[in-house]
Amino acid sequence: SLPLVVPNRERERDRPIASSFTMAIRSPASLLLFAFLMLALTGRLQARRSSCIGVYWGQNTDEGSLADACATGNYEYVNIATLFKFGMGQTPEINLAGHCDPRNNGCARLSSEIQSCQERGVKVMLSIGGGGSYGLSSTEDAKDVASYLWHSFLGGSAARYSRPLGDAVLDGIDFNIAGGSTEHYDELAAFLKAYNEQEAGTKKVHLSAAPQCPFPDYWLGNALRTDLFDFVWVQFFNNPSCHFSQNAINLANAFDNWVMSIPAQKLFLGLPAAPEAAPSGGYIPPHELISQVLPILKDSDKYAGIMLWTRYHDRNSGYSSQVKSHVCPARRFSNILS
Repeated sequence: SLPLVVPNRERERDRPIASSFTMAIRSPASLLLFAFLMLALTGRLQARRSSCIGVYWGQNTDEGSLADACATGNYEYVNIATLFKFGMGQTPEINLAGHCDPRNNGCARLSSEIQSCQERGVKVMLSIGGGGSYGLSSTEDAKDVASYLWHSFLGGSAARYSRPLGDAVLDGIDFNIAGGSTEHYDELAAFLKAYNEQEAGTKKVHLSAAPQCPFPDYWLGNALRTDLFDFVWVQFFNNPSCHFSQNAINLANAFDNWVMSIPAQKLFLGLPAAPEAAPSGGYIPPHELISQVLPILKDSDKYAGIMLWTRYHDRNSGYSSQVKSHVCPARRFSNILS
């Protein structure tokens, strides 16, 4: 098609605006203010570019502290992993792979680190599930687990519940369900979200989920059809049917299927941060993610960034540092002064 030709009268209409702007910044004081505003704008752009990445922390003592992970500026979300035992009448247990021992209240010291992350604008979630012993046997069981999570990690304060991670109030719960029963997770999500309305003035409860990329997810299929989840990081690894392999077609088709099939508005591409993080494959080298995958996914209004498994592997590979300036959707920069 032919290029659009702007009539001269439109060009003339634009000139006074540009001229007025030039006149406005000629004085030394105005120039100084203009320079300050541009520096501030650049800083905000850089801050936005360093986000849109989630990561799982808590699975290896060599990954460094939680506070150090947040201090990198590479992450917008950190999932503390993991609460591996809950439901079915069991006493809930958290395992942070040697970082601390919750049996002697040793993990309460993480409270200050969680707060440090939150002060940097990082949302800190508790991940439940993974490899462990868990499940929900009934609606009442889901309600009991929701109560436990609310009072032990979120905004609740009932005295009969201990707080394994100290007094810090987490931002929400991440559902990383990969075993056990498949029922009642929609009810658990609903009970947790209900606290947003029941406890006015407390911090909002966010929900995230990490389903396997073949749709629908076996364990969370029903829950993800609700509109209760804020962030969904789909695991595009250890699932060969939707891996990236020499081209992005399989991956893009699988991502589109999620976009069209669930109501969540923020979908993340879940990736291993190093080849050894995903024994069954799915690793995408940073340069191929940037050049071949992200340009396709950014066409989706629901694309929101990437999730990395895990902080340990990312710390060793530097994956997030290599890709962070390319990850955010373009629309994130359209209204940065709002």
